[in-house]
Amino acid sequence: MDQWIKISLLLCVFGFLKEIRPSEPFVYDYLIDHRWRNVTGDEVSKQVYPVGTYSNMILLVLVFLITDMCRYKPLIVVLGLSGIAVWAMLIWTTSLFELQVLEVFYGMFSAAEVAYYTYIYAKVDPEHYQKVTSHTRGAILAGRAISGVTSQTLISTDAMNFKELNYITFTAVSAATIWALFLPPVDKSLYFHSEHSKDQPFSKKIISAFTLMKSHFVDAYTNLHVIKWSAWWALSTCGYVQIENYMQPLYSAIQDSNEAAYNGAVEAILTLLGFLGALLAGYLKFNWEVKGEITLGVFSLVQGALIVVCSQTESIFVCYAFYIVFGILYHFMVTIASAQIAKAIDEDSYGLIFGINTFFALVFNSILTALVATEGIGFALDPRDQYIVYGCYHLAIAVVFVVMGMRTCLIKGRLVGESTDNIVEESHRV
Repeated sequence: MDQWIKISLLLCVFGFLKEIRPSEPFVYDYLIDHRWRNVTGDEVSKQVYPVGTYSNMILLVLVFLITDMCRYKPLIVVLGLSGIAVWAMLIWTTSLFELQVLEVFYGMFSAAEVAYYTYIYAKVDPEHYQKVTSHTRGAILAGRAISGVTSQTLISTDAMNFKELNYITFTAVSAATIWALFLPPVDKSLYFHSEHSKDQPFSKKIISAFTLMKSHFVDAYTNLHVIKWSAWWALSTCGYVQIENYMQPLYSAIQDSNEAAYNGAVEAILTLLGFLGALLAGYLKFNWEVKGEITLGVFSLVQGALIVVCSQTESIFVCYAFYIVFGILYHFMVTIASAQIAKAIDEDSYGLIFGINTFFALVFNSILTALVATEGIGFALDPRDQYIVYGCYHLAIAVVFVVMGMRTCLIKGRLVGESTDNIVEESHRV
């Protein structure tokens, strides 16, 4: 078996196992259920969830700086250990403070995924990047889809309660952590352990690494095309993460207490259709140079309208359906945005540039969380009012990109017109 295929299989198994988290679609219902802990919905939304958002942003900076230095694998193991801590505390702790500590570990769990996604580029030759990336992406989506189906089946049939779902998640994350120990170590990395710097003293390695980072940063962010697509990527990802984080409290506000919940089924459907949307994006032929910005604006406009309707509806099934459509649109366009950014940057800088874009998304996410959801800092809105803000946020993105797109179309159209006039004039001279 080729080495790259072996590494791909190892990564796929790890990615699949870490996504087997059937407790997640019902975690809010579990946290506010007085059978297991005395915590209110307001406390979870306004005092617990924000801690995870802020922790993720802060820890991402640390993880991003040391992932390359530590050569990836140790951070993948830390990812697994953080997951074990999260679900152990979900099962065996009860207080509000312990939930807030748990969110710090969840922030590390999310931040350390950077190491998993960038391990590929250090261990596999560039000619296999696309194949291994598609394999690992498929494994992750398969894990999420199976989790959604499993959780929905177990809850709908009363085979398990909300708490018992956490035992499955705890077991899967523990298995993923053990599996991570068998990943091959990385001998070299892009910045701190590159081929040309392996014999240099540590101080020179640091200088060399940051010099290369600066070069990649400047090359990428002096390109207007990269800036525009990165801005939409970060802003839209911020909105998607915010909506995903607080969707379960909105379900709870809409849903009748006697009404059956289908959170798991919704997540499974969104995962599968989002994956198909991402695949479609890879085959679509379109002039993104000219019409890309206005398309981003139109998609954001539709997303904003969907979220505003979700905030006002009394039907949980309308909310389910519009959330799924919102997610499909996001996965479709974020795939396009990622491809447009990747085309314009050096392939060695993928991890750095997407890491920086992710950081900006988390900064925006933290600001939005502070203003909208955090008690004692911002307005601490109830779920319906939060979603009016999130809808308006996407509508504001839409306005900016529609205006930019119209300007680009006018400029490109004028240039094409001038070029045509010049050709006609030259032909007359001949």
